[in-house]
Amino acid sequence: MKNKSSINLKLLGIGLGLATPVLALASVESTLLSIQGKLINVILPMAGIIGLVFAGLSFVAGHENARTRLWFGILGAVVGFGAPSIIDFIRSLVH
Repeated sequence: MKNKSSINLKLLGIGLGLATPVLALASVESTLLSIQGKLINVILPMAGIIGLVFAGLSFVAGHENARTRLWFGILGAVVGFGAPSIIDFIRSLVH
């Protein structure tokens, strides 16, 4: 019985040893690239839309700085939706 338990423990150790390189593939770099992709493709365009909605509502409400907010909202939307293209352009210049 003791011998069988020892063999099972050794097999478990070998299995974990073989699985460790697979777990190591989940590196910090892939996590950061995932976060960057979510930021560029989801959060920035959403922030641009929210900025435009806020600026539009302040324009309709008649606030004195509404035109400035509207221009900043348009600029934010352009940057937000153009972020993937801007980043690809900068990467092509660097590499």
